[in-house]
Amino acid sequence: MSLDDTRPDVAVVQRMADSIVHRGPDGEGFYSDSEIALGHRRLSIIDLTTGDQPIFNEDQSIAIVFNGEIYNYRELRKELIKKGHRFQTTGDTEVIVHLYEERGIDCVRELNGMFAFAIWDARQHQLFLARDPLGEKPLYYASSGRRFMFASELKALLRAGVRREIEATALDDYLAYGYVPAPRTIYDSVFKLPAAHRLVVRGGRIDISRYWYPWSDKRLDVTESEASGELIRLLGDAVTLRLRSDVPVGAFLSGGIDSSLIVALAAQQDAALRTFSVRINELGFDESPYARLVARRFHTDHHEIEVDVPQLDQLPMLVRQFDEPFADPSAVPTYYVTQAASRHVKVCLSGDGGDELFAGYSQYRRGWIEDCLDRLPLRTSALGAVASILPQRLPGVGFLTRMAVTGAQRHQAMVGLYLSRERRALLLPRYRTAVDESAWLLADAHARTDLSEIERRMLADQLSYLPEDILVKVDRASMKNSLEVRVPFLDPRLVQFVNALPIHLKIDRTTQKRLLRRLLVEIGLPELVNRPKQGFGFPLKSWLWGRLSGEVERLLLADDTRLSGLLDIREVRRLLAESRKRGRDLTERVWALFWLEHWLRTCD
Repeated sequence: MSLDDTRPDVAVVQRMADSIVHRGPDGEGFYSDSEIALGHRRLSIIDLTTGDQPIFNEDQSIAIVFNGEIYNYRELRKELIKKGHRFQTTGDTEVIVHLYEERGIDCVRELNGMFAFAIWDARQHQLFLARDPLGEKPLYYASSGRRFMFASELKALLRAGVRREIEATALDDYLAYGYVPAPRTIYDSVFKLPAAHRLVVRGGRIDISRYWYPWSDKRLDVTESEASGELIRLLGDAVTLRLRSDVPVGAFLSGGIDSSLIVALAAQQDAALRTFSVRINELGFDESPYARLVARRFHTDHHEIEVDVPQLDQLPMLVRQFDEPFADPSAVPTYYVTQAASRHVKVCLSGDGGDELFAGYSQYRRGWIEDCLDRLPLRTSALGAVASILPQRLPGVGFLTRMAVTGAQRHQAMVGLYLSRERRALLLPRYRTAVDESAWLLADAHARTDLSEIERRMLADQLSYLPEDILVKVDRASMKNSLEVRVPFLDPRLVQFVNALPIHLKIDRTTQKRLLRRLLVEIGLPELVNRPKQGFGFPLKSWLWGRLSGEVERLLLADDTRLSGLLDIREVRRLLAESRKRGRDLTERVWALFWLEHWLRTCD
C-alpha cells in the first residue's frame, strides 16, 4: 500500500507471491490501482472453480486476499443473501467481503475459522488486516514512510527489500523461549500481527486492536456429567465444520488422548478417513502401537511414517521455511509427517490445543507441589544464590531456580531455555542491555488475580506457547508441503467454554485432562485412559550426541561460526562441554544454538 503519491510496484508484489508459492501452488491472482497492489497464491480446498483471488464485492470497491478457511461460511452466506447480497462464488472468501460491508472491521467477531486476510476498501482508502483468534495463520507487516507491506511469511517481505537488522530484544526472546513472539520478529523492521488482533491503515496512520480473548471472567457451575455432555457436543460440531471441504480430508493420529478423540469423531462422519502417524524406532518414542489400535477401532485408512535421524542436507531448507530462529525440535518430525500426508490429502485434522485447554503439561501438575512448598518458611533468595553457583547440568538446579522466584519468572524458568543471567553471560556485551528480567511474554496472564496459579499458566500458554510455537511449527511445516491443517480444539466457542469450567474438571492432584479421559471411555477407547503422556518429538539427545555430534561441534565451534557475531563463543564451548556430562539434560539449549547458527548461515 502506498503511503504517499507513489504508485505501488506490481513487480515487487509478484516477487513476493513467487516466494511463497508453496502456500498456494494451485494458482495466483493480482490486483492494483493507484494506492494498492495485492497478490495471492491459492491452495484450492473449497470452491475449486470460482474461488480465485482477489475477490470483490458487487461494485468492485472492496477487494480481499485471504489465507485460511472460514468454517461457518455456509451459515453466514445464508444470512447475507437474506440481506440482499449477491454472490459470484460458492466459497468462503466472498463471505468475508460481504460481512465486512455489513459489520465493518467487527466482521471478524462472527468468523469461525483460521485466517489471515487483507481487505482494501477503495471508497474509504482503508486497508484492513486481521488474524484469527488463536493464531493458526501468520501475518507479517512492515512500514516505511512511503509504503506499507504485508505477507503470510517473512521471506516475502525480504523479497520486497526490507532491512535485515537483527533486533536485540528479539534475539533475547529467542534464547529465553525458543522462538520470537509477536509482535516482534528477528528483524527490527518487520512485525507480526498478534493472534486475535486487527490492523487498520488509513490516512497514513496504523491502528491495532484486540477483538477476542480466550479467557473471560465467566465461570460455569456445572457437574462433570453436564460438562462432558456439552464438551462432546461442541467438539463434535467443531470436527463437523472442519470436515467441510471439496477435497479429501485426513487426520494426524499419534495414539494420544487428543488426536484419538478427533479421529474417533471424524471417522463417525467420514468412512474413508485417512490417518497418519509417525513411527520412531527408539525406546520411549514410538507411539505407533496406540495409533494402530485407534485406526483399527474406527476402520481408518492408516499410514505410518518412519522417521530416522534427520538428514542434515534438509536442515537448511527447514530453517529457510521458518524464516526466523525456531528451537522446537519437533519441527523435524512435523515436517516429515506433513510431507507424507500431503501425498494423499490436501487437508488434515490435528489434535493440537488439547494440552493447553485441559492442563496436559507436567508444569501444571507441578503447581500443586510448588504451592505447598511456597507455604514453608524457605529463604527463596538463598535458593536462588545456591542455584546460580552450581553447574547447570546438576539435577535439581532447575527446581532450586524455580523456587527462588514466583509468577511469570517461575513459569519462564520452567518452560524456557536460558534464564536471564545465563543469557547475559551468553550474549556479547552490545546485546546484554536487551535482556529481559521480567518474563514479559507471560506477565499479563500471571497478573490475573482471579485465576489460580495453574489457570494462569494455562492462560499464558494459550497466549504465548500455543500461537508462537505449536501453531507456527504446524503452519510452516505443513505449508511447505502445501497441506492445510485444521485444529478442532481451537474452535473459539469450545475454547471459551472450556476456560470457563472449574479447574478440577481439567486437573486434580492425580489426574490431568479429566474430561477428555472421560470422553475416551464414552467414545469407546478405554485402553488409552491411563496411558502416560508422550510429547510429539524425536530422540534429540541420542541423535544430537550420536550420529550428529561431529556436525554439531564442527558448526558451533568452527573458525567461521556466525554465532561469534552475537554470542560469547567461550560460553558456547562451555555449554557443549557441560551438556556431554551426565546429569540434567541441556540438549535443547544446544539445539537452539545449532538452529541459530544454521539460520545465520542460511537466512540472515
